[in-house]
Amino acid sequence: MGLKKIFPIIFLLITLSLVGIIYIQINWIVTMNQNKKEQLYRQMVDAVRTVAAGLTAQRMNAPSFKSFPLRPGGSFRPTDPFFMEMMRIPPITQTFTVPEINNRLRKSFDNQGLKNAHFEFSVYSNIGSTSDVSYQAPELQSANFIPEFADTIHNWNVIEPLPAPDNADANSILPDEGIIVVLHDFNGLVQGQMRIMIASAILFTLMIIAAFYVTVSALLRQKKLSEIKNDFINNMTHEFKTPLATISLAVDALRNEKVATDREKSGYFTGIIKEENKRMNKQVETILQASLLDRQEQQINLKSLHAHRIIQEALANVRLQLEGKGGSSELQLNARSDLIEADEVHFMNVVTNLIDNAIKYSKENLLIRISTHSTARNLVIRIEDNGIGMTKETQRRIFEKFYRAHTGNLHNVKGFGLGLSYVKTIVEAHQGKIKVESTIGRGTAFTLEFPLKHESGKLG
Repeated sequence: MGLKKIFPIIFLLITLSLVGIIYIQINWIVTMNQNKKEQLYRQMVDAVRTVAAGLTAQRMNAPSFKSFPLRPGGSFRPTDPFFMEMMRIPPITQTFTVPEINNRLRKSFDNQGLKNAHFEFSVYSNIGSTSDVSYQAPELQSANFIPEFADTIHNWNVIEPLPAPDNADANSILPDEGIIVVLHDFNGLVQGQMRIMIASAILFTLMIIAAFYVTVSALLRQKKLSEIKNDFINNMTHEFKTPLATISLAVDALRNEKVATDREKSGYFTGIIKEENKRMNKQVETILQASLLDRQEQQINLKSLHAHRIIQEALANVRLQLEGKGGSSELQLNARSDLIEADEVHFMNVVTNLIDNAIKYSKENLLIRISTHSTARNLVIRIEDNGIGMTKETQRRIFEKFYRAHTGNLHNVKGFGLGLSYVKTIVEAHQGKIKVESTIGRGTAFTLEFPLKHESGKLG
């Protein structure tokens, strides 16, 4: 199965897997959050019950309660109501202070693993007489209890009646009291305890997404390389097939006795073989040059030179080719300074390749306009044509190695798609910049910038 067919399947499977993992992670976090809430609430209830039991136990150990006469069975002896009222145990609000209860609660919360919990509390009398504690006047409370108790959106509370002893007679002299504890920012406390787990889940999910991105990117690059390889093989086959066929025909002609005895015809066919051989050598040299550039082994020999002279020479070199297409050219060398530091051969190749590119992708009445101007630091060269133009996609990829703009026929334009890649590499090697502007049917313009070498810095 080819990469083009298998890629959508791989992409779909990875996407479904990623979505499934994220869904499971979200459900796991939601479930864990609910479990943590229940666990925290149980810890809170246990902490409050421990304090309530401690307060009741301390009441039961009061001296007035221990001095009561007991029956043999351990219960109180009947006494008159006045005596019972006199012996009634004082309520917690009269026995303990706010700091004392706060310390007990703090210690109990710490023992339950709630060291970072912030709470407020209140002690109520006759708490069991009504279900709405908000209407009962508190006997004893911490400073911020009222606003914290009113905030039922963020805070949770525990209402715990103080436990009474099993002895029925003792119940009659013990006040009916309870304690309410409000836990501040309950959800925030839950999330604080889950912070490490949530962060780990997010981290691992991001790692999976990153792996997904790297995998898809690698597949796309592989797909692109496969397409480039196929195009390169097709182009190379075509580029070598034509000269080889021509050489073969010329050799066959030379074997003909009539041609062999005719010096003029022999010279003609020998010239064809030589020209086609030069053409093949040029193609091989282009591929080798691209390989050297890819390995960054291309030598750049910088020296001071006048760009206008190189531009004029490059245009003269392609004059016949341009006239063969019925085209014309315009030169507007307006730069005040054209002295740059460049490799003469490579700079010449850059200009020649851009002009040659304009000729290749031309239409009728081709006009190539080359203009220059200079800024304080740079020489700007603009090479424009009125050719077929390029799409936005082609403009985005035009400098990629082996990429060739399709013009309806894969082989109607010669070359391997290395010319503009070479141009960009050489321009950047000279610390320059290149950009392209194009409109379909209206032509293309390449703008190059090279750092100027001022006259005062000229060598020699």
